[in-house]
Amino acid sequence: MIVPSIDLMDGQAVQLVQGRRKVLEAGDPRSIAERFGRVGEVAVVDLDAALGRGSNAGVIEELCRLAPCRVGGGIRDRDAALRWLDRGAAKVVLGTAAVPEVLEALPRERVVAALDAWNGEVVVKGWTRRTGRTVLEGMRELRGLACGFLVTFVEGEGKEGGFPRDRVGALVAEAGSSRLTIAGGITTPEEIAWLDGAGADGQVGMALYRGTLGLAEAFTAPLRSERPDGLWPTVVTDDRGAALGLVWSSLESVRTAIDEGRGVYHSRSRGLWRKGASSGATQNLLRVEPDCDRDALRFTVSQRGAGFCHTGEWTCFGPGEGLRRLERTVESRRARAVPGSLTNRLIADPAFLRGKLVEEAGELG
Repeated sequence: MIVPSIDLMDGQAVQLVQGRRKVLEAGDPRSIAERFGRVGEVAVVDLDAALGRGSNAGVIEELCRLAPCRVGGGIRDRDAALRWLDRGAAKVVLGTAAVPEVLEALPRERVVAALDAWNGEVVVKGWTRRTGRTVLEGMRELRGLACGFLVTFVEGEGKEGGFPRDRVGALVAEAGSSRLTIAGGITTPEEIAWLDGAGADGQVGMALYRGTLGLAEAFTAPLRSERPDGLWPTVVTDDRGAALGLVWSSLESVRTAIDEGRGVYHSRSRGLWRKGASSGATQNLLRVEPDCDRDALRFTVSQRGAGFCHTGEWTCFGPGEGLRRLERTVESRRARAVPGSLTNRLIADPAFLRGKLVEEAGELG
């Protein structure tokens, strides 16, 4: 699958060729992170920190609140890595600090080891220093110490010229149970699909910013459908994971959903279907994910209004259960509370509510 990337300089999203020459300024990274985060983790690289010329820490903290971020660039010891994990990074990406003694002190499931290579040789310190090691040697040394490996073909970075496919098989094999991500030169949906089939993800920056590669096209590239119309079955869940219903998605609907940040699907009778456009029961899209076989999708949404179903129920399978049902009951009682009633007093008087909760809890004992 695709891992979109945001490279930062002076608080702005930029793109460099081979990590040296800035060729594109994309502006404020916040809206970019929100959009990218709808398809999964976002790679966020602090180029200033990587090159020892400053820091974008404040901006990155904001981005971590907007999207699940893999934070890298200038993280050169264990304490710096832990600080970023505490600040909300989904994962940290270590390059210069990707050595056994550091990785062993970090939670494996939240660490990606970066092995950036120039013509097969690992480079560090913002790609300015050669190490004399090959990528396979580096992976062999670090195997089992990180949940993933990021291998960047620096010679192709930012040049949109493809990547050396003949090297990927050996890298996937060496990664073992760790997930491999390839970066540098990825430009087409076909390349993303090929990498996914080979057991790797593709990290993409330049092609997304220049419009050479569409985010929805890249995300859906590995998907398959046995239907003549190419539609994908899509399970819609709320933000607690409860299934709301089953719908269909097309490339057009996925593209619109990602761009607009809302629940948009494909109706076989009406075409593009913006959920809630007429009923008011709209959805904010939190994320979209493929299943393991790449033949179905899951949309996680924040549901508004009465619910997902056309009957007015919260789900197409009934009113729902558990805390979500209790929450809706409380909201309904709040909306219909009669002045002077016990319900109204509980809502209006926090001290009275606390006392009532303590009283009821005591009866459980």
